[in-house]
Amino acid sequence: MFRKLNRLWYRGIEKLVRQQGRRIRAGIKKRGVAQGAAAYSGRTSDKGAAPAASWLPRRFAKEGAGRGLSYRLFLPSPPARDAAGMPLVIMLHGCHQDADELAKGTGMNVLAESKGYAVVYPEQSLGAHARRCWTWYDCTTQRGGADAALIAHLIRELLTLYQIDPQRIYVCGISAGAAMAHILALHYPELIAAVGMHCGPVFGACRSAAGAIRVMQHGALHVEAPIDDILKKRGAAAPMPAILLCGDNDQVVRSINGRQLERQFLRLNQAWQPLAQPPVTKAFGRTSSATRRKRRMLVRDYRAGRKLLLRSVQIEGLGHAWSGGDESVPFHAKGPSASRLMLDFFSRHRRLG
Repeated sequence: MFRKLNRLWYRGIEKLVRQQGRRIRAGIKKRGVAQGAAAYSGRTSDKGAAPAASWLPRRFAKEGAGRGLSYRLFLPSPPARDAAGMPLVIMLHGCHQDADELAKGTGMNVLAESKGYAVVYPEQSLGAHARRCWTWYDCTTQRGGADAALIAHLIRELLTLYQIDPQRIYVCGISAGAAMAHILALHYPELIAAVGMHCGPVFGACRSAAGAIRVMQHGALHVEAPIDDILKKRGAAAPMPAILLCGDNDQVVRSINGRQLERQFLRLNQAWQPLAQPPVTKAFGRTSSATRRKRRMLVRDYRAGRKLLLRSVQIEGLGHAWSGGDESVPFHAKGPSASRLMLDFFSRHRRLG
């Protein structure tokens, strides 16, 4: 049964991404994708000189966990580091991606260097999933175990190895990586100060690979119930700020998931009584003979007093891709910079306690 569901998962995902993937791969063959550490090390000089930053391949193994976890670690140049320790961003890739592709596609290291952030890119192994998908739909994972527990152990290890500010640890991802970021925020609030989700599915609405396809396409029937279960188990000692991004042309994880995630985070943070602010529409891009108006980005904010607790961003015309990314890398597209939006949001928050 499990193998049958996995085959269904593969066929469903590949059918949904085939059209976009074909277009992107054609572009890659034409232009090529730079490889090697230099492509990802955060170069900021127009002359191509790299700063004294580090791009490190690493391997983590937790005793008794059953398997290890490869990851890439970006450390900013020493002058950028804060006396209290570096903020840390955990970047989680989607299916059919790896750490190098996510780093290059999002340009996160370049921004991290300018702001003094460390960034870690955990990488799902081909042995754990043939398409490198984080198993966000698995029951154990949704309870905070399996992949989620392994990443949480990695965060704790990094805290012992590097000068990282434990109050400024943030997690974000795209697609399956966004779902895993959500799970980490829900089950490990003692580690995570804020979460960012790009093209992510709603939490707690499936228990299998087959159910994951349904959720990605249609959302959840019972949106708040899984969050109520989480709150019953651990309570709500502190708020969990979140920034949610989705495209209105996403055919893989449809935009209903973004609207339902908004409801889930409002439920999670209900003790702080977040109030909706007037929606803001921002234009972006260029006009042409084919496109006579700029595209729009709709931003909905929720505040608890003066604190921005939840930001939901819907981007017109965006498919299943990281907005503002390098189009030569699969699942990245032109648009407002999601990396900048997330880092700007994270900079407003630190974990209490």
